[in-house]
Amino acid sequence: MAIIKPNNNTISAITALPAAIPTGKVLQVVYNQTSTTVALTSTTWTDVISQAITPSATSSKILVIAQCGGLNRQGGDTEHQLRVLRDSTVVTEIKGLNDGSSGFLSESGSSMVELDAPSSTSSLTYKIQINNRDANGTVRISENGADTSITLMEIAGW
Repeated sequence: MAIIKPNNNTISAITALPAAIPTGKVLQVVYNQTSTTVALTSTTWTDVISQAITPSATSSKILVIAQCGGLNRQGGDTEHQLRVLRDSTVVTEIKGLNDGSSGFLSESGSSMVELDAPSSTSSLTYKIQINNRDANGTVRISENGADTSITLMEIAGW
């Protein structure tokens, strides 16, 4: 196989990509975590944790990484739902498994990852919310000191 030499340069002589090739450079990273347990028995969406970020350009994307630890449910035929909001807009949502039993089920956690395109340079607040989809029994997040966290990365637009 032949070695390709961009612009007749050796590989070691290349220090940067041409300007026309987007790199998706990380411009900033913000992070927040909690180990405070949230327990609920209703279908009301409840805030778990939030984090603000102010994008530097309208073309920037926000990579959202939500790690939800210590999830469990007890009693009834209950099921949890998790979502991430940007201000009042749903960015991503997942529904927990329902095994049809009335006993205790412990889960190690769930993750949500989404690349959001807010088209804004205003301060934006992202938050993780949980609800008890069926309002049977109790669902919990961050139980027994488990961490729930949200990481936001501003990625240069392309």
